Order: sequence, then C-alpha cells, then structure tokens
Amino acid sequence: MYQSKENVILIVDSGATKADWCLVSDKEITHKFKSNGISPVFQTKEDMEYEIRENILPLLKEVSIKAIYFYGSGCTPENTPIVKEALYASFPLETIEVYSDLIAAAHALCGRQAGIACILGTGSNSCEWDGAKVIKQVSPLGFILGDEGSGASLGKQLISDALKGQLTEGLKETLLHEYKLTSALVIEKVYRLQFPSRFLASLSPFILKHIDDPTISRLVHKSFSDFFERNVMQYDFENNKVNFVGSIAWHYSSLIKEVALKKGIEIGNIIQSPMEGLITYYNS
Repeated sequence: MYQSKENVILIVDSGATKADWCLVSDKEITHKFKSNGISPVFQTKEDMEYEIRENILPLLKEVSIKAIYFYGSGCTPENTPIVKEALYASFPLETIEVYSDLIAAAHALCGRQAGIACILGTGSNSCEWDGAKVIKQVSPLGFILGDEGSGASLGKQLISDALKGQLTEGLKETLLHEYKLTSALVIEKVYRLQFPSRFLASLSPFILKHIDDPTISRLVHKSFSDFFERNVMQYDFENNKVNFVGSIAWHYSSLIKEVALKKGIEIGNIIQSPMEGLITYYNS
C-alpha cells in the first residue's frame, strides 16, 4: 500500500478523450496536469492500467497520495469496479472512489446542498440532487433520441437545416466550405464513421459565430427550450436552482439564462469544467 504522511488527495475528471488530474494538499492545489482519457466505454481494464502505469504513475512517483477521487464518463455502477481495479494496480490505496460524470456535476455544482445539476457538452445529462445523492434522473437517451441542448443535438439540427434549405441564404454554403463538407460526406460521418456525436458537436463554433442570424438563433433557443421542458421541468425546479457545467453551457450561458427566465427557472452556477467545484467540495 501507498503510505502517506501528508494529506494529499488526487482528483481526476476524465472524459473519453482527455482527463484532468489535480493534486490537493492541505486545501491547496500543488500540481495539475492533463492526460489521455480513461474510459471503461472505450478501453479494457488492461488498456486503462497501461495508460495509468506508463503515463500517469511516472508523474506522481515522488508523491505520497492518501486518496483518489475519480470521476469519469461511462462510470456506471457496472463499470466502476473495473476503473477502481485499474487505478489500484498503480496506486494500491485504501481510498479509491470512482463516480460518474453526473456525480461530478452534482458535487461540483451543488456540493452538499440540494439542487439540479445539468451537463451540456458534447452530450447532455441532468439530475435532481438532495445534497448527498441523486434522487431523480431523466435519461438523456443520446443524440438520436435525446441529448437536448447538447453540442451534438445543436450540430444535428444545424446540418439538417442546412441540407434541407432552412438556413438564411448563403449560410449553408459557408458552413460546408468552412468544414470542407459535402452532403455525401455528412451522411458518411453521421451514419458510417465512428463517433458521429463528436462530429456533430464540432459544428458548435459555427453556431456561436452566427448566433445573430435569426435561423441560427431560433435553432438554439428551441434546443435549450427542449432541454428545460423535457428534462429540467420534470424535477422540482420551482424550489431548486438549476446549475450547469460543460463547454456548451459555458459558451451559451446568456442564451440559457434568457430561455430559463421565460420559463420561470432560476439559474445558479454555470461553469466550464467541474474541477474547480470538485476541489471546493473536498476542501469543505
């Protein structure tokens, strides 16, 4: 076992492609770095063990770590033990806790207070949090059936409207030119190649750039309105603030607040990444 004489904890926030690692000692950040993502969805236990052993452990060999708190996409109850075992192989600690990215959002946004936690990034997710656990969650269902308000959902609507002639004249040509796309290539990327949600979400900067165009603005307002109606408004939103984390939430925060106001929803925190909130959570 790692024996720690110092109160050093390691907090990890991992997506499928990249992970943020942060060492905290006596409530102070001592070191931060990034790595490839650690995900049980896309990697076997052996793959995760290799990534940690070869690329993470060498950076932390001189550190006496007391506990690891790992938050990751795909960390379902079924997958949590696998990730824990992969971490334990390099860090045989008594305290290794593995949570989903939704729990990361709840811990970072609400802490030990009740509230509604939402993720708007490539995908979307949400839950009602009582300060200690999730008490209700509306299934996000992915970008084909759900994921309202997400980058993938926004991108899907944008490319659909472009190819069906629903955008302002000239905007379709601008989009296809900027992203070097054709109708045939779009079909291939969405229906035949891996990670179509990432491709669709990659179109979000174009939406933000042209947000003043009425056809784009209408698209975004509808997507956020759908997110509130189909997800948030199924929770006790009248008695809880609604909080957001994620790149889409961060970059579109003013529009989210605008749509929320019309629906009588009170917005709390909007942050780009959960790490700062997670550090606060473990320091409190």
